Amino acid sequence: MNKNNNVCNISFAKKTRIFTNDYLKYCIYISNADSQAHVSNKKLYSSLISTSQLLEDFLDFHGAKNNKDWYFFRELSAAVRHLSLGCYSQKHILNRLIFYELKDSDNFKIGGEFTFDFLTKSLIKIAPVILNEAKRLNIPIPEETFNDADFPGVITGEMLDYDIDDDDKDQQKKNIVKIASEFIDIAGKFEKLGFYEPYDIKEIFTIVPDKINEVEIRRFEMLVHNLQSSFDTYVIHGGYRFGNRKLKELRGYFSVVFHLLQIVGRLLHFYERHLHEAGYKNIYKKVQDKLASLIDPETLLDRTINYGLYYVCYFLTIGNKLAIEILNENIERTSVTVGIPEKLGFHSRPSLLVAKIVQHYGGQVELCVGEDRFDASSVLDIQWAGGKIQKEKIFEVIFEGDSRALQDIQILASANYGEDTMGKGVPLPKELKYLQ
Repeated sequence: MNKNNNVCNISFAKKTRIFTNDYLKYCIYISNADSQAHVSNKKLYSSLISTSQLLEDFLDFHGAKNNKDWYFFRELSAAVRHLSLGCYSQKHILNRLIFYELKDSDNFKIGGEFTFDFLTKSLIKIAPVILNEAKRLNIPIPEETFNDADFPGVITGEMLDYDIDDDDKDQQKKNIVKIASEFIDIAGKFEKLGFYEPYDIKEIFTIVPDKINEVEIRRFEMLVHNLQSSFDTYVIHGGYRFGNRKLKELRGYFSVVFHLLQIVGRLLHFYERHLHEAGYKNIYKKVQDKLASLIDPETLLDRTINYGLYYVCYFLTIGNKLAIEILNENIERTSVTVGIPEKLGFHSRPSLLVAKIVQHYGGQVELCVGEDRFDASSVLDIQWAGGKIQKEKIFEVIFEGDSRALQDIQILASANYGEDTMGKGVPLPKELKYLQ
């Protein structure tokens, strides 16, 4: 008990020296770097992330957010943390790009290198400012620093032998189907955000943070992270180099999307929390202006939207095609015979509900009318089938394909496709609540 009390009795000044020592040594190293290449290192970023977060927590605990002298120093530690997190993820993407097997990735690589260049230059620009601010606050500057040997790269010219074969791992189809379906679902949800071409800066300011913000992106990041974890646990855990190429190519897509979302989330957090609407107090506005002079908000948002989110959308779209292919190779296929909607047949409401069921699961389903087959994920196709059904006075039809979707179509058919005989909507069974 006494020992703990003694630790707590150490003065703020002495503890500040402890919590800033390594952090400032990294800043000295960055300030003295001969070239940008010396700041291109995951070990360095990892160290900056941990020391800056520890310092930020320490300063927050002691009220630096509400102190004119310490507020800027505290904001600088937050800037270092988020820039380093962005650098770490972007460096990881560049290191792993050869293993992801991404199609048409040349422009993506160029954009990634440009983004990485902006992030590292921002760190280089901010490091001497941190040291000057430390001097102003009478924080001792460490006499020792690090050198290049302290930060070896993670890549060598050697590879360990591949002697654990994952081809014989029990790749349960139900897990592959589940993961492919979830990828398709995420791609569909993200598609609504519509990042298919670059935005000019005026447009970006209109969508950040009102439409695009940290909370929205973190939600997608968690979904993709869960997807990657499920894949590595239940499908393949042996890395990228060998094994089922389609499955590993799909992992490449959601892995690069996950790391891009990490970058986007960190940069949006930094912009929203530290560069956007800093508050009504004059000190907040002054610190915001200082940070903006070191880390250009327009470039930061351009990289966030026109690189990060653009390529998230791009790779989800391409990966979606592969996920559909993998899904249809692994789904359990069957067929069901069901009645047609009473009185009005397959008009707009029942056609839409059937199509939404098929789209929800993502697997192929066909509506069979005699010798003709129609795509049951298409409202228009179902309505074309409805015309043939009405003309030939058919009372039952066959659906063939993904057993999961067929099970729900049977439930829908048992409720007369969600309407009464007059065509008025009725409540759907609880199993189909996702259609509402």
